[in-house]
Amino acid sequence: MIKTRLFITLLLMGCSNFLFAQAWGGGADQNDLSFGFSFAYVQSSFKIVKQPNWREPFFDTELGSNATTPLKGISSKNMPGFAVGFLTRYRLIEHLEARVTPSLVFSDRSVSYAFENPAQDVTKSVQTTTVDFPLQFKLKSDRIGNMRAYLVGGLKYSGAIGSKRDEPNTAPTERLLRNIRGYSSYEAGIGFDIYFEFFKLSPEIKLTNSFGNMLVADNTPYANPISKLSLHTFMFSLFFE
Repeated sequence: MIKTRLFITLLLMGCSNFLFAQAWGGGADQNDLSFGFSFAYVQSSFKIVKQPNWREPFFDTELGSNATTPLKGISSKNMPGFAVGFLTRYRLIEHLEARVTPSLVFSDRSVSYAFENPAQDVTKSVQTTTVDFPLQFKLKSDRIGNMRAYLVGGLKYSGAIGSKRDEPNTAPTERLLRNIRGYSSYEAGIGFDIYFEFFKLSPEIKLTNSFGNMLVADNTPYANPISKLSLHTFMFSLFFE
């Protein structure tokens, strides 16, 4: 019984030391300017706005007939990806920082089409690698022991550095669904700074939505039914400073 009480006492003392002892965090908060890196899990999907006549079959002028049957539905499911990046942090005031977090993002997107003829059902993947340039502001709470919470928000520009193109004389039903190469987004999220002896770890959850229309309006069975595409992204990141 005495041994059990001693064990519980030592365990509580150890936990309290971690929670309330002020770990240095590698000096990440000691200077106005600091640097780090990040790894992130990314999940992306399109928000689709359809044309009023989106169900109409696609007419192939070269064949002089319809290349597809009428559409029954258009949808976009979440596609996974990942990102790696760098972090530059500058302290503006005690609880407010500015951050620049350029990242290389590997993430596919897709749009699925359901036709009256099920044999024509298809999912069009938009395979892209993008370089993101976010400018964010981080609003921090007071530090409690080795942890503090924060809110983050800002704007981001993304530019594609790799994408597929249609080959010459590609049949209409084999054409790709194309996106513009550069676009802007707004983003907002929450996170926690966790201080260890030699570094600071910041798990963060962020939501991002693009501005404007990402669709390239090609004359294809896959672009014609759509009026607007916007990108919705969920990101779970780990920042190390």
